[in-house]
Amino acid sequence: MKLVSYRQAGRESFGALDGDDVVDLAAASGVDTLAEFVGSDGFADRENIVSKGSRTPLADVELLPVIPRPEKIVCSVRNYMDHHQEALAAGLNRELSEFPPIFLRVWRSQTAHNAPIVRPRASETLDWEGELAVVIGKGGRDISAESAWDHVAGYSIYNDASVREFQFHAKQIAAGKNFESTGAFGPYLVTHEEIEPGEPLKIETRVNGEVVQSGDTSQMIFSIPQLIAYASTIFTLTPGDVIATGTPSGVGFSRKPPRYLVAGDVVEIDIEKLGTLRNPVVDQP
Repeated sequence: MKLVSYRQAGRESFGALDGDDVVDLAAASGVDTLAEFVGSDGFADRENIVSKGSRTPLADVELLPVIPRPEKIVCSVRNYMDHHQEALAAGLNRELSEFPPIFLRVWRSQTAHNAPIVRPRASETLDWEGELAVVIGKGGRDISAESAWDHVAGYSIYNDASVREFQFHAKQIAAGKNFESTGAFGPYLVTHEEIEPGEPLKIETRVNGEVVQSGDTSQMIFSIPQLIAYASTIFTLTPGDVIATGTPSGVGFSRKPPRYLVAGDVVEIDIEKLGTLRNPVVDQP
């Protein structure tokens, strides 16, 4: 099942995609947001709830980031070996860690499928990063890697776009990862039963139709269960929390010369079974 968050006539809601329609699930489920829904008893009964929802043409709604205001967006750093190696070759001196290096994004840094990624006035070093996103359904603390799959509501696509100049101001990289409207998230949530746990999924990022990244999720250094277990050791995971699992090689800063996004570019990220996340790039007004 494909689930979306959307806005229509100024009202935010969430629903299921069915052909060219969105089936509104808020009234039928009794909750207001997709984050609440994936953590509710209704999520297990979603097929029945969809049968009761009202329909709206998809063309008549504005998609929002899959989870518009997650409590936490946990992002994994250098979680593909080829990306780690290209960063070293580009002069970024970082050693492999025994534990997953992570940072947090804020929800205001997100943007939706087909909405603009905004290149800030402060820097011209906006870079792309195509990533698999995991959405937490069942929350918890100190989740074991063995039980981690039971906590996954589903999967989506994330462009963890980075303002590299600010990322490299210090060893703590969050400054370059939290500019508003840089983290694209969409187009929809594919519920967990559609993907086998640990199934390798191909990832491809294109800029203006040119393939710039190509890999698959089997290349992760730290697996999804390991990321969930580690993150939940630090803080309680809650329904709707997002884990962006890292990017393969092919980012712009590692190229010679470096290549960065400019206004007019279009970034597309394909992940097998999850569709295509598409975003134009604009300059900050």
